[in-house]
Amino acid sequence: MTLVAFDFDGTLSDSEMTVLLGQRKGVADQMTEITQRAMNDEIGYAESLRQRAGLLADLADEDAQAAFDEVELREGAADLIRELNDHDVVVAIFTGGFQRGVKAALEREGVSVDAIVSNRLPVEDGALTGGVEGPLIEGTKDTALRNYADEMAIDIADTVAVGDGANDLPMLEVAGLAVGFEPKPAVAPACDETVKTMAELQALFEEQGVF
Repeated sequence: MTLVAFDFDGTLSDSEMTVLLGQRKGVADQMTEITQRAMNDEIGYAESLRQRAGLLADLADEDAQAAFDEVELREGAADLIRELNDHDVVVAIFTGGFQRGVKAALEREGVSVDAIVSNRLPVEDGALTGGVEGPLIEGTKDTALRNYADEMAIDIADTVAVGDGANDLPMLEVAGLAVGFEPKPAVAPACDETVKTMAELQALFEEQGVF
């Protein structure tokens, strides 16, 4: 059995959740700057996430949900997930982004995955608090990959990690096959293969015997 673990923002999706949220609050430019610094490994991911969440304090939850509803899967991603499902490949999403956005995008396309490990933006009195909660703030994706592989009784050598940014490095470094999806310069050296489209990724999976 094989486990494929995807990053979400920048990989399965070309939407950027924090930017969509930031547009609703009028802080999108600040969000983008912080995100780019984190993805290029210039600041720690946990600190970047807290900074971005802080900018969203007092955003009405209905506005947050409207932003999450704008999150979309990248062209070809839904078809690839369906094919992996059809071949009984275990599919997981490990993202420092937010579960509500991931679920909205999957539901729109009518696809599902076996596990989502993600973060949450807490809500009080109908608005975001400016905080962030979840396992992938201080926790890293290599731990998430190892834990889920153990849970599914899958050897780490039979895992595939697909990501693009610095916070994906830990899982790319431990996976049996590390695939960069248009990886950032700091990430590319850790990748066994790189792709630019979901069609290329599907072809790579076929070549590597993932399905």
